[in-house]
Parts: sequence; structure tokens; C-alpha cells
Amino acid sequence: MKIEAVRTIAKSFSIKPGKLSKAELIKTIQSEEGNFNCYGTALSGECDQVNCLWREDCFEASPD
Repeated sequence: MKIEAVRTIAKSFSIKPGKLSKAELIKTIQSEEGNFNCYGTALSGECDQVNCLWREDCFEASPD
């Protein structure tokens, strides 16, 4: 997901994107949603958060 789309989602949660990185912004959104703020932490392509909006991006951002 492009950063512009992430910023739009953040604004819908009344989060001011400011100079937050994409990962920091997504983690903040995850917390506001009441979810784990685990973006970019999936190891070996494994994650039990199957309904997460950020799932595809997360795998790309995760360390292997």
C-alpha cells in the first residue's frame, strides 16, 4: 500500500501522520484499531492475523 493511502487511513482515525515513517504510522493505526501493533514483525512469512489490512505489506517489510 502506498504511503498516501496509509496517511488517508490514519487521518480517518484522527491520527496526524506528520513525519512518521510508513511502518510507524501503520503501527499507530493498528493500535487505534485495537489490534496488535506488529507491522513488519512476521518471521518466516508466518502471521496469525489473517484479517489484517496490512498483511501483504507486512510480509514485504518483515525480516527473513
